[in-house]
Amino acid sequence: MTFSDDIDSPRGEEIRSTALRLLRECDPATKAASVRVLHAHWLAIQARCDPHRQIVEPDGLPGRPAKPALVEPRLLGHRGMHSPEGRAVLLHALAHIEFNAINLALDALWRFSQMPEAFYGDWLQVAAEEAHHFTLLSGRLAQFGHAYGDFPAHDGLWEMCERTRDDVLARMALVPRTLEARGLDAAPPIRARLAQAGDVESAAILDVILRDEIGHVRIGNRWFRHLCDASALDPHETYVRLAREYRAPRLRGPFNFDARRAAGFDDAELDQLIAQERHANCPPRAD
Repeated sequence: MTFSDDIDSPRGEEIRSTALRLLRECDPATKAASVRVLHAHWLAIQARCDPHRQIVEPDGLPGRPAKPALVEPRLLGHRGMHSPEGRAVLLHALAHIEFNAINLALDALWRFSQMPEAFYGDWLQVAAEEAHHFTLLSGRLAQFGHAYGDFPAHDGLWEMCERTRDDVLARMALVPRTLEARGLDAAPPIRARLAQAGDVESAAILDVILRDEIGHVRIGNRWFRHLCDASALDPHETYVRLAREYRAPRLRGPFNFDARRAAGFDDAELDQLIAQERHANCPPRAD
């Protein structure tokens, strides 16, 4: 499979320019398969990275299919998980998150120059694993007689990607460490509801996703702290500032503290979430 005309190097295609090409790909299955092939080429040292290359942003990002229709989150219907149709709606919502996550990882890979080569390898790994998740969910959705695009979805993940397009520090703070970290909290209760409904196949996919997402958030934490250290910034104060500046959604419990700890959040951050959750669960005083 050829991704690039830039093949003069013995190591083949350049992964940042190829990532942009794949980000523009509209067909989800083609995008997912091609990302995984590119990652395999990178691991086999059949691809190379040019961290210094300045790439002009084209129009039309991200590439995506005509469906699903994108609507406001409040307009999305909710169905019970005890019916096959209800579980199909849920699987579709999860597939949409994973499709967006492929695009988010590819965007970080091509957009931000002058980072260490390990940064690009990390985000290519994330893109490939998100592609695997999308493929698993699409396959399971097909077993329910549906395909990606059959139900409406929202565009919240990509909106934050747009807001942080000019600031790699803000991107690392607010996409993996905020939006994707919310998935660490959401996955266990969703898995439990699927298992309770007897859908062990879908529950098993959630196990794979949670395992990998811990690693993805850990990568976000790693590069956020790397950038803070490089600029002598306090990571806790910097995160609060960026969350306010870029209008990040407020974190809401219950939190998956074990997964967040495994993903690299430190004790101070976890203590703050514990205090926040305790405050939210306190009944109002009757004066």
